[in-house]
Amino acid sequence: MKNKTLAAWLAFIGGPLGLHRFYLHGFGDTLGWLMPIPTALGLYGIERARLYGLDDGWSWLLIPLIGFTIAGCALTAIVYGLMATEKWNARFNAGAAEDVAPGRTGWLTIGAVVFSLLIGSAVLMASIAFSFQRYFEHQVEEGRKISQ
Repeated sequence: MKNKTLAAWLAFIGGPLGLHRFYLHGFGDTLGWLMPIPTALGLYGIERARLYGLDDGWSWLLIPLIGFTIAGCALTAIVYGLMATEKWNARFNAGAAEDVAPGRTGWLTIGAVVFSLLIGSAVLMASIAFSFQRYFEHQVEEGRKISQ
């Protein structure tokens, strides 16, 4: 039986590593194995920014990948947490009764939804702001080069 609360917390905390996908679909899940790739690329972008500064073009292209991955996993946690008990059990606990306990929403599930909404929206906005700021600063610099 797949527990909705555990799946929501795994999507929120371990989502960028694909832990929720492995929990729900097993180790044969392709998307679960692909989830760490944008996470690793984003971490590499952070390391490049630390080494070469924020003017490094690759860093401002790679850093938003980790932000978008975290935001997507937070959205997944919200979807799991708010899914109706009947729908959860029909999808992930096939053959069980519609109102079996692992599919119910409790306070821990709501906690996962609240933290996912809080952290996910903050990370998404920060990623968008960072990438647009770097992009427009780059465009201004290129415009100055042309006008001189």
